Amino acid sequence: MNELNQTILTWILLVPIIGAVVIAILPDRGKLSAWLALITALVSFGLTLHLPTHFIVGQPGFQFEINKPWIDNPAIFYHVGVDGLSLWMVVLTGLLAPVGVLASWNPIRQRQKIFYSLFLVQQTAMFGVFVSLDLMVYYGFWELSLVPMAILIAMYGRKDGVKAAIKFFIFTFVPSAPLLVAIIWLYVRTGSFNFSDLQMLVANGSLPADALFWTALAFLFAFAVKVPVFPLHGWLADAFCEAPVALAMVIAGKLGLYSMLRFHVGLFPVQARAIAPLLIALTVIGILYGACVALVQRDFWRLIAFATLSHFSLTTLGIYGLNLTGRNGAIYQILNEGVIEGALFVLLGVLDTRYANSQIASFGGVASRLPRTATFFVITTLAMVGLPMLNGFVGEFLILSSTFMNVSRGWAVAATLTIILGAAYALWLVQRLFYGPQSQMTAATPAADLHLHEWVALVPLAVLMLVMGVAPSLWLRSIERSTAQPPSKQAIANPELFSNSQQETAR
Repeated sequence: MNELNQTILTWILLVPIIGAVVIAILPDRGKLSAWLALITALVSFGLTLHLPTHFIVGQPGFQFEINKPWIDNPAIFYHVGVDGLSLWMVVLTGLLAPVGVLASWNPIRQRQKIFYSLFLVQQTAMFGVFVSLDLMVYYGFWELSLVPMAILIAMYGRKDGVKAAIKFFIFTFVPSAPLLVAIIWLYVRTGSFNFSDLQMLVANGSLPADALFWTALAFLFAFAVKVPVFPLHGWLADAFCEAPVALAMVIAGKLGLYSMLRFHVGLFPVQARAIAPLLIALTVIGILYGACVALVQRDFWRLIAFATLSHFSLTTLGIYGLNLTGRNGAIYQILNEGVIEGALFVLLGVLDTRYANSQIASFGGVASRLPRTATFFVITTLAMVGLPMLNGFVGEFLILSSTFMNVSRGWAVAATLTIILGAAYALWLVQRLFYGPQSQMTAATPAADLHLHEWVALVPLAVLMLVMGVAPSLWLRSIERSTAQPPSKQAIANPELFSNSQQETAR
């Protein structure tokens, strides 16, 4: 078991790549590529489950750590590990992989070999972002995650995939240039890409404050576009409308939000504190803007895109409230959104595949034809709007309550409006799609309810929504320990930079 603990992260990174290579070599016949991708995704998910079952809650530092020299000059190390923050991100990525394959089972009928190969490469890239502790290795995985996304959007877009792919690539690739410059500057000044070393050097004041501000801003800019944070969301709606369902599950949010927590707030706490008021204002604007624009959408993919902008803006608010309760809520909300959006995209993909239409006005009375689809859709929608006993409630409550107590009551009240607006557009969508009189399209189009592979994808997600809602401590125990690390010397010397809850940690 000790040997497996020492190599488990390497296997998690290698298995999807091995599967991608095997699929690329074998002929593209029938469902061979899909079956190989599913087997690979299930093996990969099984490996990720080793992490929480052997993770020692309360143990300081990173676990399952590997730190070996890779390149001598510059000094780049194969340095990976997980803590309570990255642990569940890895498991979530592993879970969504087989869900994505099952969601693509019928929609992807042509060039399956290319699709599933690139999809598995994307999985490795996401795993790498979450486990990398060497900034150059992290950057390599960060860039790698952009390429399969752009190619798959261009190749499998519904109407104008090339245009959406170009917009996505420009929006997300251009900010990566200043990120690379900032990483290189840190190496030139310190001689290290190691996250822990850099964290200590920054905290001890070993680097010039003025230059650190611009370095931190370069990091933040790249992450904010990827989330996206308002007003950097110009790529989001087109990407959601064109991306295959399996890709839409991971195209926004998780990578950017995790990177904010780890490599902006975690690496540059003083600079994060300085820019937090601006980010809080932008996140509240994004919450309200996304929800209001979602209310007037007539295409359900675009509605979900703006709803996602609103929800991830709320998560960003929890991050930049810079208190432990809000940060715990933000991490938990990332997991919630991954589960909820996974189910939601599968269900919308079912409707899009059955009716070849995403215009909300064309639907009506679908529940009479697809009752099981309607049931799962209602459950997922209630979780999305934060109904108590379902998972969406826990993260929202932690973020909003911490904002009210530790940041600003005014911003908290404004952000709370998202609950009302979210319920309005989500329940309106349910009513318009599934209930009321049957539309002409619904009556004229024969459509089968959920197939076996769709059941297999949706049932675990629905169960998770309930379990995460009634037993959040199963996840929050390890998350809380990761966010309550001993403070830096800079925090103790300047307690006014940190919130009351963080000062309690320092004491």
